[in-house]
Amino acid sequence: MNKYFKSLAAVLLLLIGSVQSSLAQCAMCRATVENNVSNGDTTVGAALNIGILYLFVAPYVLLMVLGYFWYKNAKRKKGISF
Repeated sequence: MNKYFKSLAAVLLLLIGSVQSSLAQCAMCRATVENNVSNGDTTVGAALNIGILYLFVAPYVLLMVLGYFWYKNAKRKKGISF
């Protein structure tokens, strides 16, 4: 349990430490899109929206795949086959 707690604390510290750099990128992306839209180029905004959707969906797909394998492994350990 002690190793688990130390690992969890380390991950949380890393996540908290990376917040500042992720917030800085939002301002840069916003400035780029505003600059391009004011010049009449809307393709960067559309590409940025697709990138945001990709980043939004990727963790959920990963969790679904891991959940599927966990479920399959749990059923195999119980001796129930599909």
